[in-house]
Amino acid sequence: MLKKIVLFLAAALAILGGVIAMQPDKYTVSRSAEIAAPPADVHAIINDFHKWDGWSPWAKIDPNMKTTFSGPGSGQGASYYWIGNDQVGEGRMTIIESQPPQLVKIKLEFLKPFASNSITDFTVMPAGAGSKVEWTMSGESNFISKAFCLFMGGMDKAIGPDFEKGLTQMKALAEKK
Repeated sequence: MLKKIVLFLAAALAILGGVIAMQPDKYTVSRSAEIAAPPADVHAIINDFHKWDGWSPWAKIDPNMKTTFSGPGSGQGASYYWIGNDQVGEGRMTIIESQPPQLVKIKLEFLKPFASNSITDFTVMPAGAGSKVEWTMSGESNFISKAFCLFMGGMDKAIGPDFEKGLTQMKALAEKK
């Protein structure tokens, strides 16, 4: 009887491993919002990591999170390192391209709880008297992230609501001016 249980568990794990391995190798999460502020004002909020605490959905999750800034104050080469609780983990963001007022491209490196890399683009376009901001993150899925996505309903479901919250907070901050 024990042998049958072990064989059943081994077969179930093999099937689960196969299902995980067959998940998509790449992911993309994207959200957008209209903001009643000029593109230059919106770009300035994104392009300066010192301003992220005012709108980032993760900054408020761990008020004791430690952050370090390096490189220029804003724009290409600016870097932001954080270490926080289990919900925010540890990682680094570096602006790898900045084209005022329409683009900020960031290399995002998660170190903990598990290592992964992605690219995050913020595209700011004129829209009427204000701006439309599109926040997109894309990357490759390793076995661990594929398993995470399988059980969490995908990266879009796991991170999309955070993007929506961040854009809402960005809108409030930009429109305060």
